[in-house]
Amino acid sequence: MTFRKILLLAVVLLGIAAFFLFDLGRFLSLDYLKQSQANFEALYAAEPLKVSLVYFAVYVAATALSFPGATIITLAGGAIFGLWWGTLLVSFASSLGATLAFLVSRFVLRDSIEAKFGNRLAEINRGIEKDGAFYLFTLRLIPVVPFFVINLVMGLTKMKALTFYAVSQIGMLAGTLVYVNAGTQLAQIDSLKGILSPALLGSFVLLGLFPLIAKWIVGVVQKRKVYARWAGVKPARFDRNLIVIGAGAGGLVSAYIAAVVKAKVTLIEAHKMGGDCLNYGCVPSKALIKSAKLAHQMRHGQTYGLNSTPPTFSFKAVMQRIQDIVRAIEPHDSVERYTGLGVEVLQGYAKLVNPWTVEIALNDGSQQTLTARSIVIAAGARPFVPPLPGLEDSGYVTSDTLWEKFGELDEVPKRLVVLGGGPIGCELAQSFARLGSQVTQVEMAPRVMAREDEEVSELARQALMKDGVDVRTGHKALRVEKASVRPELVEGSARTGGVLVVEHAGTEQRIEFDELICAVGRSARLTGYGLEELGIPTDKTVQTNEYLQTLYPNIYAAGDVAGPYQFTHVAAHQAWYAAVNALFGDFKKFKADYRVIPWATFIDPEVARVGLNEQEAKEQGIAVEMTKYGIDDLDRAIADSEAHGFVKVLTVPGKDTILGVTIVGTHAGDLLAEYVLAMKHGLGLNKILGTIHTYPTLAEANKYAAGEWKRAHAPQKLLAWVGKFHNWRRG
Repeated sequence: MTFRKILLLAVVLLGIAAFFLFDLGRFLSLDYLKQSQANFEALYAAEPLKVSLVYFAVYVAATALSFPGATIITLAGGAIFGLWWGTLLVSFASSLGATLAFLVSRFVLRDSIEAKFGNRLAEINRGIEKDGAFYLFTLRLIPVVPFFVINLVMGLTKMKALTFYAVSQIGMLAGTLVYVNAGTQLAQIDSLKGILSPALLGSFVLLGLFPLIAKWIVGVVQKRKVYARWAGVKPARFDRNLIVIGAGAGGLVSAYIAAVVKAKVTLIEAHKMGGDCLNYGCVPSKALIKSAKLAHQMRHGQTYGLNSTPPTFSFKAVMQRIQDIVRAIEPHDSVERYTGLGVEVLQGYAKLVNPWTVEIALNDGSQQTLTARSIVIAAGARPFVPPLPGLEDSGYVTSDTLWEKFGELDEVPKRLVVLGGGPIGCELAQSFARLGSQVTQVEMAPRVMAREDEEVSELARQALMKDGVDVRTGHKALRVEKASVRPELVEGSARTGGVLVVEHAGTEQRIEFDELICAVGRSARLTGYGLEELGIPTDKTVQTNEYLQTLYPNIYAAGDVAGPYQFTHVAAHQAWYAAVNALFGDFKKFKADYRVIPWATFIDPEVARVGLNEQEAKEQGIAVEMTKYGIDDLDRAIADSEAHGFVKVLTVPGKDTILGVTIVGTHAGDLLAEYVLAMKHGLGLNKILGTIHTYPTLAEANKYAAGEWKRAHAPQKLLAWVGKFHNWRRG
């Protein structure tokens, strides 16, 4: 805390101390005011300007210092100055004093509060930015909420001081009039309860409800405006309660929820049920990772006291196993299963023709048109392909198309280029290197997995290089050139796949490849199903509000198409909000909750994270305390020859409140679940430390990390006295 803050805080505390020390509260009683009314009126008659200024200054000071007794001072304004002059003085004095209290709170407290509760405050500030003035106005109309509390709390937010002052000036005017008017009838008031009668408080509450009613009316008007161009086409009745476009994680969960609550729901999917995760992403990639890891373990059998054996295998068999696994899981997401659950599943291309109507070009060539009260867009995302010269003619594959193309190969690609250093690129690069490919990974950024802490990125790079991946960070892809002829190779292999030309440190480099995987990210599917025609705004994703509503309140979006995260588990999470709001939003809507979002990258060792990491905490200016436990010290990890990695926990300084966790190590994604649960339900490290963990398991790493935090916060002075006590007990 700076000297100026300390000085200001000292002045405020001295003012409060003087108030109680000199018993100034005795002057803020109804009896004192009634007894002194005649004297005050005489003074005012003698020197009206001077008395008005003194009264104004006292009111400002009392409000700024949050002294009790504002009601009495307001009554005094009416008793001394009359209704109109008293209202004018009180209105401006109270607003100015409230703003000073607001500024003091902001100057003295906000930085420290942001440091400790940055995430929660950020969420509040987003609400303040959108509707803060409206809610402040409502609170000012209802005197049930102490105004000094409002002043201090609002000072912790990012509301503009001018906005705070203006809204306070207008919002408190009605209450000021009531109290000043009561002051003009001071002789008839026996107690403050007479003013704060249930009837009066009820009137204030009704007054406070007025802006809420006004907001509802504004919402209705805005809604009518949005739908104005479609006024003539809205159906009188609907074929369905809900139509869901897309059968990935978001669409499947949305349809499932609708069916469970007995809504009539249609799910439309043009391609494969299960979406990207089942068919091209999570499932096949993890199957590939498992085969690659086993090949790696065979190659390093000596680590486990066995003979090291170069793995011999059919690449076709590896790829066939992946497809077999996809087929084994397919029934979970199949048309038959969802039909059995009560969902109508249509296979074809959907297009929105108005906010309630969807045209479906069915895969059998027929057409169908359906109407629904609500629609959920869950169209997912596709691999992003950069506009790289020559790329389209190179025969490249993406994380979607590689499974089919590579499934036709007899052998693993000899020379493989992986373009991209994010999670997908790293997982594929390591897996194919372990299966025998000569892998070159190209990343334009200075490090791979750039969203993670630098030490995590470095560990990932080392792990990739250890498996033979040529990791080239800081290399910008320029173009792809056609294949060159290699006469020295045997017939049938004389033509290479191509050459990737990259730039590094101002010079060009050429990387020859047989196959190129483009893994530079994914982009939401935003075209081809009517968003443009309806004018639904998009910006990399479909724009939605906190309830996942688009421009049209009856059309929702969930999953990768909505963002901000591209994870299967987040798509399923969002789907609950989209479906419930779509079906029951007229009665109650729920804001999508992104406070505790976990994710993992399944390289070896795995990288898993939830909440903040050190990099984000620094960028956001959030003070954190870091606790780290090395998994190289964990018994089970040592027994499994997996003794590498760490658990890193970020907490509120001096407290066990968890702000974020990063785990690097074997099964990190599984270990993270305990911290996700703890953060979701407000449990701290002390609770984890007090939980029995089975020995010997990897999960003990979480307990030992909590133990490291506890050890760092042990009461050393108390323990010194305890040591002396034990010495005394020994005689």
